[in-house]
Amino acid sequence: MTAQPVIQVGFDNSWRDTGALEWALQEANLRQEPIRAVHVIDDSLRRTAYWEPTVVDDAAMDLVDSVRKELAADDGGLDHEADLLAGPPAATLAQTAEGSTMLVVGRRGMGAFKRLLIGSTSEAVVHRATVPVVVVPDGWKPGDHIGPVVVAVDESEEQHAAMKFAITAAAERKVPLRIVHVWDLPNIYSWDASVVAGIDEELAEKARRRWDAVAEQWRQKYPALDIEVDVRRGHAVDGVVSAAQDADAQLLVVGGRRHHRVTSVLLGSVARGVLHHATCPVAVVHTS
Repeated sequence: MTAQPVIQVGFDNSWRDTGALEWALQEANLRQEPIRAVHVIDDSLRRTAYWEPTVVDDAAMDLVDSVRKELAADDGGLDHEADLLAGPPAATLAQTAEGSTMLVVGRRGMGAFKRLLIGSTSEAVVHRATVPVVVVPDGWKPGDHIGPVVVAVDESEEQHAAMKFAITAAAERKVPLRIVHVWDLPNIYSWDASVVAGIDEELAEKARRRWDAVAEQWRQKYPALDIEVDVRRGHAVDGVVSAAQDADAQLLVVGGRRHHRVTSVLLGSVARGVLHHATCPVAVVHTS
């Protein structure tokens, strides 16, 4: 087995049109950690009448060989590898990524597993993985975004893992870290415009003070890193996505919780919405 630390990336036959492998190569060179690229043949196909083992296996090996050549052409001096596995795609990718630095997938999904915005395999991987998962938009290229690393934070106390991942990413890229918090008025205040005006100001100031204080704590731990704060009012998903777009973020980091059951509700509406709509790579860093 490949020595850790390693960056794992899942790929399929659309890898030349997606940005996952290129993003993983960039990250590998920044961290000086090798890549293990994995293509998973869905073993449920074996139980269908259309399964042709020789044809499918030959095509899969050709695919893996093409990725091996791409990895070998990288001049970073790292010992990359590419493997072919069989099994349920999301579960297999998540399992083989255990203990690695991160798992990188494309937003389109893997092979036949596609939906309008985010591939079902990509989303399922985010649920199942024990390591941070980076979801890269189709067609991503190095240099597409030159802004800071953005980390979205909320009122929960479980921000540490996402913050640490974002800090590392910002330091690697030698760019600022921008902490983004999006708040909105509780529904109870929406009925009275005169009350809303005062409450709006008060809550905005309170949020600004809180996250300025949080940023200051991290500045003391990482004095060489430029840490910015962006506090804005609005819908959480729209606010986070807009903040990343306004900043031309290179990477958007959000927190998440790992679940074994795969349903759309478990990921959380904000993290899931951000995964669907962000235009830059998104890292989901689980708290447990």
